[in-house]
Amino acid sequence: MWQNLSLRARINLLLALLLALGLAVNIGRQVAEAGPRVQAEDQSVIRLAREFIEMIVADLNEAPDPDARLNQIARDLSRLRHVSIALKDAGGNPLTPPRTEADDDARGPPAWFVSLVHPEQSAVSVPVSIQGKPGSLVITAHPDDEIAEIWDAIVTQLEVGSVIALALFLVMMAVVGRALAPLQSLAQMMAELEDGRYGARVAPGGAPELAAICTKLNHLAATLGEAVEDKRRLAERAVSLQDLERKEIARELHDEFGPYLFSLRAHASALAKQADGRAPSADAVRKHGSAMMEQINALQQFNRRVLERLRPVGLAELGLRQALESLSRLWRESHPDVAIETTISPALGPTGETADLTIYRIVQEALTNVFRHAGATSVNVVIEPVEPVERDGRGCARVRVSDNGRGMEPGQKLGFGLVGMRERILALGGTLNVVSGEGGLTVEALVPTAVA
Repeated sequence: MWQNLSLRARINLLLALLLALGLAVNIGRQVAEAGPRVQAEDQSVIRLAREFIEMIVADLNEAPDPDARLNQIARDLSRLRHVSIALKDAGGNPLTPPRTEADDDARGPPAWFVSLVHPEQSAVSVPVSIQGKPGSLVITAHPDDEIAEIWDAIVTQLEVGSVIALALFLVMMAVVGRALAPLQSLAQMMAELEDGRYGARVAPGGAPELAAICTKLNHLAATLGEAVEDKRRLAERAVSLQDLERKEIARELHDEFGPYLFSLRAHASALAKQADGRAPSADAVRKHGSAMMEQINALQQFNRRVLERLRPVGLAELGLRQALESLSRLWRESHPDVAIETTISPALGPTGETADLTIYRIVQEALTNVFRHAGATSVNVVIEPVEPVERDGRGCARVRVSDNGRGMEPGQKLGFGLVGMRERILALGGTLNVVSGEGGLTVEALVPTAVA
């Protein structure tokens, strides 16, 4: 049952139990102290009554009528509130009528309380002798008034304490409810985030801790919204680039392959006609053969360019090192005014086909951006291993491409090439960071490798 209660209900229930326990402890303390108080009152009243009686009866024998005087003293003392005094002869027989209890319309303490705090009546016998006749005055304590006062105090304490405890409980309920009010808004916002409504926000409120959670959750929602929007734009861009790439390849196939194939067909048809003749011309056959060889060479170069765009040529056959060296050499040949330094750590070792392709694409994309936008005169490429990641024990390769160009403008966003590369690296479990400063731009990525 406790597990099914809400946090607010648990706190309110604990407060109610603490208040009830405090009130019960206070009432229990008063009940526990009631018995000693009544006993002390009995002893005090009996002691005073005994001293008073001993002082009075000392001169009874000198009275004109000692018996009448003694009976009058017993009747007068019997009217006291807290004690009763009875005159008895030597045999213990009462010589005065018993004390009659006055009717009291006020509500008295219950019998169980009286038996609890005063189970037995206290009585003391004072011996007296009148003209040689022995007798006694029996003093009996009657602490009814004291017990009634204690009971009234307990009832008053219970009533007043209950009212105060109820008031405190209501106040604490209001305070707890106000302090925990943001939890409902947080739960509602989380439900909206789960449904994909990343524009939901919650007003910070309540305790400082809850207000901080609200602020952080709003920041998380904003970050998620931006990430989802970036993914949407990236997917849209990827689809657009894919369509554009297909159109480009289709256009090149149409513009390049088509004419070459038509020319080859024409030359092959001409050779067939020469073969059908009785005396084919050697010059004509040589001419058509040379033309066909030129067309085939052109087709091979075009095929190499298309394969390079689809997948780096030689990466699987030659390895990552030679593929990157070949890439750097091509950029040096096309841009001799830019110094490109490529350093691959000898400790890198094999990284796996997926990691090789990812590293190659990172360097390719970074160099492309450098020569298109940076206006740099020097580029440094460093590839080195790093320690294995603790969560899965996989090693990583650090790829750092830095230049001395103009860097990025303040507020400028990454291009779709680097954004797509970041998404690809994140999918592999790595990271990609771009740092721009006065000294140029640095692209640094951690790429998990297939070898621990």
